[in-house]
Amino acid sequence: MSCTTPTRTVARRRRATVLAALTIAVAVVAAVLHALLADQPSTASPPSGAPDAQLRVAAAPRADAAPADAPPVDNPGSAGADGEVPDGTTVFDDVPAVARLDADLLDAVRRAATDAADEGVTFYVNSGWRSRAYQDQLLRDAVAQYGSASEAARWVATADTSPHVQGHAIDVGRWAATSWLSEHGAGYGLCQIYGNEPWHYELRPEAVVGGCPAMYADPTHDPRMQP
Repeated sequence: MSCTTPTRTVARRRRATVLAALTIAVAVVAAVLHALLADQPSTASPPSGAPDAQLRVAAAPRADAAPADAPPVDNPGSAGADGEVPDGTTVFDDVPAVARLDADLLDAVRRAATDAADEGVTFYVNSGWRSRAYQDQLLRDAVAQYGSASEAARWVATADTSPHVQGHAIDVGRWAATSWLSEHGAGYGLCQIYGNEPWHYELRPEAVVGGCPAMYADPTHDPRMQP
């Protein structure tokens, strides 16, 4: 009697058993690797369609806070008749600080804000129009903070000279908006006036054609601020 057929059958069974064992081993190794990789921090880049502000924050440290030596933001938390600005106010809100801005300035800012919104950028307002009384109070606060009238003058003008009191200046809030304006503002006639105040913008209609004028280092270099 021949033993060839049983021998082959046994061999096939052995190969099948070995293959099954290898398959199980591979599956176990794959599961372990997947678990290990899942614990690693993601290094994926932000999606290309992410809002502008998110992309900027992912690429660089936070820059939307005011510089360390900047004056306090005019955000006491409630809108008032003197021009106080509540947190989260935008250029489209109907509060005195916004509504009492010069009409041409407000129009230019709102047109720019509308276009910026298409890129995910919102124009918040830190300060706009101010009453004389409010400006006087801000100046007193600045003198107390900086220790002298001369140092305070680098940040806060008098009620007689401040473009805010005249409704001719707006302090735009948050880094994404000021960054957008620094690149595109001239096309709307909106110009940064002082090198130490990247948030302070005024209307210069001629900038649409010729670009914004050179900035003053700070308000003390502005002839308008001289007594």
